[in-house]
Amino acid sequence: MQRYKCTVEYDGRPYHGWQYQDEVISVQRVFEAAIEKFAGTFVRVYVSGRTDAGVHALGQVVHFDLPKYYPAEAVMNAINHHLKPDPVAIKECEEVTEDFHARFSSKKRYYMYRIINRRAPLTFEAGLAWGIYKPLDIDAMNEAARHLIGTFDFTTFRATECQAKSPIKTLEKLEIKRSEENPLEIRVYTESRSFLHHQVRNMVGTLVLVGKGAWKPIDVKTALEACDRRAGGPTAPADGLYFVKVDY
Repeated sequence: MQRYKCTVEYDGRPYHGWQYQDEVISVQRVFEAAIEKFAGTFVRVYVSGRTDAGVHALGQVVHFDLPKYYPAEAVMNAINHHLKPDPVAIKECEEVTEDFHARFSSKKRYYMYRIINRRAPLTFEAGLAWGIYKPLDIDAMNEAARHLIGTFDFTTFRATECQAKSPIKTLEKLEIKRSEENPLEIRVYTESRSFLHHQVRNMVGTLVLVGKGAWKPIDVKTALEACDRRAGGPTAPADGLYFVKVDY
């Protein structure tokens, strides 16, 4: 058996998330189907972090074992061929030892959230970003974000159906920047070893309340300390969320 590590990107719009589900199409389902067409046998694929319906990936990482050895480049090219026309592609593929695990070997995960801040509705970016027409105060959003950096009980920003054993997480970065390429695009960058279900989207939804002037930055600290999902802001749409990369 040879283990392969692949860096994958995908457009999340056509899929009901990463994880395989019987009744709907998922990224895992089409990825495993492509491998089966290439390898001639079913192969289970393991992922660094599951993404929800509509969430995109720029640098998702997966691993799988093939019963026969192939050069990594041949594996990448063959699977990409069988993935067509799905908007899923392997960007990099390498051979790794059997002790590598896409999820359990990871040290840090990076996410980005895209907001298009303009009056006009989204056209080309629809489904790829969150369109907000009211001007956002980025300085106030960054002031609020600083209250969330560190090790805390993030119950306020945790989905009610989250299955994590503990709500305690360490957020290493949460920063809001305006895109250099497009001044109307605002990006939220965040880093942590792991995240709770919907944590990033719930934090973004809350920060947007601050950006609009509906909340003050200190209100985010108050919400965090409440340890109650009802104290937080709304869940931002999946459209703008991107799984960027993983450190190992």
